Amino acid sequence: MKWRVVDIVVASVVAVASGVVFWVWGQLDNPISGPVSAVLPGFQGILNGPWLFAGVLGALIIRKPGAAIYTELVAATVSALIGTQWGFATLISGLVQGLGVEIVFALFLYANWRLPVALLAGAGAGIAESILDLLYWYPGSKLGFVVTYTITTTISGIVVAGLLSWLLVRALAKTGALSRFASGREATGRV
Repeated sequence: MKWRVVDIVVASVVAVASGVVFWVWGQLDNPISGPVSAVLPGFQGILNGPWLFAGVLGALIIRKPGAAIYTELVAATVSALIGTQWGFATLISGLVQGLGVEIVFALFLYANWRLPVALLAGAGAGIAESILDLLYWYPGSKLGFVVTYTITTTISGIVVAGLLSWLLVRALAKTGALSRFASGREATGRV
């Protein structure tokens, strides 16, 4: 459970790359979210998944307590430093999203890294972000909006943060890039 230097370096690289993805998605999200919101109030939560993946990805690779919070928070910091319209709130989101992921892996005692748990971790990030957003950005929203936003953000977390992160780890492992990690050895059959 102790972090090695390679854990810190790889988690940092994953986080920085994720932070750039966050920033790019922030640029793309603005023109998309208006029309998506017009479909159904709260439906814009379906676009939140790309901001939720860093914690799940980091945890699946590193497999140590704190990896989800670390990668999500560093990614949010990178995104904020590049320049986002949300400023300091980006860091709060990163912390909350990472905590949502971390809680799920902690419930499984950091011992289960299979697809169902990755999907639950993505859902954890989505639920945590939904709660934060509803309190911070959408206080006093009507019940229909709250339910729609929470469900769509959670679904987006399951698919993008959970499923896609799990698939990415498996793909990276097959290249040998994760051979120093249990995640890499497990995916290639060398445990």
